[in-house]
Amino acid sequence: MNSQQLIDIAGSLVGTGKGLLAIDESNSTCDKRFAKLGIPQTMEARRRYRELIITTAGLGHDISGIILYDETIRQQKNDGVSFLDVLSSAGIIAGIKVDTGAKELAGFPGEKITEGLDGLRDRLHEYFKLGARFAKWRAVIATDDRRPSRGCIEANAHALARYAALCQEAGLVPVVEPEVLMDGDHTLERCREVTTECLRTVFDQLHGQRVLLEGMILKPNMVLPGLTCPHQESANEVALATVKCLLEVVPAAVPGIAFLSGGQSGKLASARLNAMHVRSESVPSPLPWALTFSFGRAIQQPALGIWSGEETHRGAAQEALLHRAQCNRAARRGEYGIAMELP
Repeated sequence: MNSQQLIDIAGSLVGTGKGLLAIDESNSTCDKRFAKLGIPQTMEARRRYRELIITTAGLGHDISGIILYDETIRQQKNDGVSFLDVLSSAGIIAGIKVDTGAKELAGFPGEKITEGLDGLRDRLHEYFKLGARFAKWRAVIATDDRRPSRGCIEANAHALARYAALCQEAGLVPVVEPEVLMDGDHTLERCREVTTECLRTVFDQLHGQRVLLEGMILKPNMVLPGLTCPHQESANEVALATVKCLLEVVPAAVPGIAFLSGGQSGKLASARLNAMHVRSESVPSPLPWALTFSFGRAIQQPALGIWSGEETHRGAAQEALLHRAQCNRAARRGEYGIAMELP
């Protein structure tokens, strides 16, 4: 492991005023989204859609890194140029999703554990040789008045830490993603309690596995009320709760925190990120780490709906994708506003 290289890559991902774009949906997840829009659920359709994304002109101005899926990292444009070469030419760092998905956690009904540690060392070395320089592993934490259990939190935190250590051994910056899910009617305060406990446990495990904090990126949820909670706090209230939670548990050595969107709409995710960068007495400044985005659907969804498998819609879809990326880069500067969403 070259510690300085890991630190430099992490800094390039989060310290440039840009953010990350996740296009790492599994084939089955991507196919489900395609099916809703009448798009053929084929490898070629997935390839054409991912090509549309990575060839969007100017995307590197707002996006520092793109998280790919195993199928995607091996694909090429129609003209034979590899996707990785396209990203490199645009100044975008390639990343890779390496977990194999969340499965039922034995003994804990309704809770999940993310799998994929078996054979991970060899897969990471292969991805590094292909050209990836960072990786992602997602743990999912369901929340209600009785979940998550301590067993679920500890199992997922340990897996995240072992994954992170293996990544750094292979020269890849680990993106550590413990996601407290938005599903349910839990309150913002309940989300804060669960997020605090999860992050505290994750960093305990990272320390135990000797993970270099300066060479990793945290990808957490924002502190939010559940989707069906009757009371939905304002963007400013979400920003304050999120920043206070992070200040309690995230070490200053971590270079950056890249929020997942987790089912938020693009506009709402941008507004909440923006509120974290609008300095006021309630939000401390300066913060010890960069706050940025690592959004998937919140950037992709408008483009996917416009494209709908039709190449004649390609240009309009790319414009929509670039617009959402620009909105989120503006949010990093505290300069996003509803005026950016007007026609």
